[in-house]
Amino acid sequence: MRRHVIIGRYGPGDRERFALDNTEFETRLDLIVRDRTLDHGIGHALSDLARIGVYPSEMGADVLVLAAHVHAADTRVSRDSESQDGWTRELRLIVPVSDPDRWTRATPILVRMLNFLTGDRWSLAFRARPSRIKLVSLPPLGRLIDPPFNDLALFSGGLDSLIGAIDTLEIGNTPLFISHAGDSATSDAQSSLFEALKVQYPASPFKRLRLRMTFPGGFVRGSADENTTRGRSFLFFALGVFAGSGFGGTFTLKVPENGLIAVNVPLDPLRLGALSTRTTHPFYIARWNDTLAALGIDGRIENPYWDKTKGEMVAACTNGALLRHLTPISLSCASPTKGRWQGLSTQHCGYCLPCLIRRAALLKGFGAGADPTVYTIDDLTTRALDTRQSEGVQVRSFQLAIERLRARPALAPILIHKPGPLFDESPARQASLASVYRRGLDEVGVLLARVRTQPL
Repeated sequence: MRRHVIIGRYGPGDRERFALDNTEFETRLDLIVRDRTLDHGIGHALSDLARIGVYPSEMGADVLVLAAHVHAADTRVSRDSESQDGWTRELRLIVPVSDPDRWTRATPILVRMLNFLTGDRWSLAFRARPSRIKLVSLPPLGRLIDPPFNDLALFSGGLDSLIGAIDTLEIGNTPLFISHAGDSATSDAQSSLFEALKVQYPASPFKRLRLRMTFPGGFVRGSADENTTRGRSFLFFALGVFAGSGFGGTFTLKVPENGLIAVNVPLDPLRLGALSTRTTHPFYIARWNDTLAALGIDGRIENPYWDKTKGEMVAACTNGALLRHLTPISLSCASPTKGRWQGLSTQHCGYCLPCLIRRAALLKGFGAGADPTVYTIDDLTTRALDTRQSEGVQVRSFQLAIERLRARPALAPILIHKPGPLFDESPARQASLASVYRRGLDEVGVLLARVRTQPL
């Protein structure tokens, strides 16, 4: 195992030295290009927001700069070669910010949040930007009124974020949607859905901020790249906070996610650690809100659908006809391009965990035979699915979890604590989380009622 340190630098003149021990490998993260323009998509995001009257604060810009460090470490330090157990890495970041004292006070919260999110051991240190870099955000020259947006939401290209967008637009709000342009399939889904919503709501001046942030292969010296991207939601949330800090007042960043996925109770013991993501878990969101308070950023992050299953979200969508029309464009699959070796186009596999939850939700919300999505395995019941292959692994895991809970319904209030702490939630909210977990599994159980699995 090797310990990696990523040090942010504001240009060639930023030569401050830092003590490293002989087990640490340093990687330089250059933050600016040319004439003080922020790199890694941040400068472009500042310019894009300025064009629509949004000017993030210096603290908001710092949040996104920190996210760039986190994203670089998470995606360019290999778990296989750089950890003792094949998973847990030791990652240290040294980040230049506008107010290092305030950031240092928030450090314990951030470390706890990142350790929980990615399963690694993070260490953070904050230093002042070089004296010549006092400001990185664009000044709001000539702004007489606040920007027109009264809503702020993540827009991932998935079904949940589509429902969130429709519900927001249907009540007449003017949202700013936040997207990260990751792989081409996801990026295409985001763009297609956004343009379709523009056609449907032509009178609304809603906009979208889109950031592309990637780091070249081999960015971290001596390490292979990493493809698990457990920390990607830190970048998504940071981008939303960055934009919200320019709203001119209090903001709420909405993270539309169904309650079953948000809590993400492990389906079986194998999913408790490495395979159980925590991108919208209540504990993670609560630590974000603690961080914003510590930094003095006047905003909050909320999941408006925390107490609903995905099927309940579909059924309650405020424009069901539009949702049916746009559902085929939305993208839920964990690996929508994995069929390329078979000569298939980008499509839903139909058997990964998010595909199964999507299928169950559309069955509940639209009814039998009404799901317009193209799946690689269109009918799960025509043959037994092989549990030694990817086609049957998640199906069997769901079957086991469903059988366990049906046999012992009282386990639900216990199992919801497996993925992470829930001490931020009131007893009433914990009871609601247990209920949405039960209902979510029941929803998938209807889909899998006649599905057979066995090792072949």
